[in-house]
Amino acid sequence: MAFLVLGFLVALFLGGDNTDGFERPISFQVIVIESFYNHSWVQSLCSGWLDELETLRWEKNSGTIGFLQPWSRGNFSNNELADLERLINFKIAASTQEIQKNVNKLQFEYPFEVQVTKGCELQSEETSVGFVRVAYQGTDLLSLENNSWMPSPQGGSRAQIASRLLNLYKLYTATAQKFISDTCPRFIWGLLEAGKEDLQRQLKPEAWLSSGPSPGPGHLLLVCRVSGFYPKPVLVTWMRGNQEQPGTERSDVLPNADGTWYVRVTVEVTAGEAAGLSCRVQHSSLGDQDIILHWERQNSTGFIVLAVILVLALLAGLVFWLRKLWIHHGPPHNLLHGNENSAAQRHRE
Repeated sequence: MAFLVLGFLVALFLGGDNTDGFERPISFQVIVIESFYNHSWVQSLCSGWLDELETLRWEKNSGTIGFLQPWSRGNFSNNELADLERLINFKIAASTQEIQKNVNKLQFEYPFEVQVTKGCELQSEETSVGFVRVAYQGTDLLSLENNSWMPSPQGGSRAQIASRLLNLYKLYTATAQKFISDTCPRFIWGLLEAGKEDLQRQLKPEAWLSSGPSPGPGHLLLVCRVSGFYPKPVLVTWMRGNQEQPGTERSDVLPNADGTWYVRVTVEVTAGEAAGLSCRVQHSSLGDQDIILHWERQNSTGFIVLAVILVLALLAGLVFWLRKLWIHHGPPHNLLHGNENSAAQRHRE
């Protein structure tokens, strides 16, 4: 059940109000995506992420940082946040200018996209590892290693040229190194402390079963949907007994509008194989009380509901028929007497 001890602060503060019990690495990273359409048109996007949770977003028009969570400022002072804002603006402006100036030397071809990821990973209470990675068109180009830019093997000659060029910019390299080795670790600790209450919250999932579109004659697509849980890590599995059913397919874990998460897990089986299958949901909010939904029970419930609906429909039809007779022939006893009179009249004739 170790995987259940996830969701950053659930693991981080497992022992109480302090940071004893550090269970797994936690990262903060700033992602910059620059799309170069031609020599004069560039679109830049920048955001900050605590693991998979977006906490910051750079507003290009104003050149300011937007804080997406109430605790996104961490414990940084206003002056420190202003310095961080200036650093982001400087980095984006400088990289855009230098790329445009050296686009031919770098062997970049319009339109193209450059992605820069910089941040740090806390691996224990005393250890952090910084990183800066640059990619061109989604392929690794270079990275910052010990104050030096190193080419990626996947980048080929373009990576060699980019690393030689970037190593000439000592100030740019120094500010990047300071960010990943000093600013970033301090910022993470501030986020974890300021957002502790929110990050530690536990919301239990809801799960339900249904059948999807038929994959073909004699086959069923069984669907297990799980929604409303927090934090994000969850394990949903189609099981037969204690074994995972082969062919299980999982969607990405997607966000709901309220900040919780949703996932869909399916399995395709023949009609005869459906009996005995169950969907198992494991999440930190459930402890050891996993949710287990059995397909045969779900199937039987569906038949019961269908039978009830059919009975109600028949009763409604009978009531409608009796009402129609009432309107045209009067109450039932009149209808009965009317039938007797008709029979007597035929007898006399």
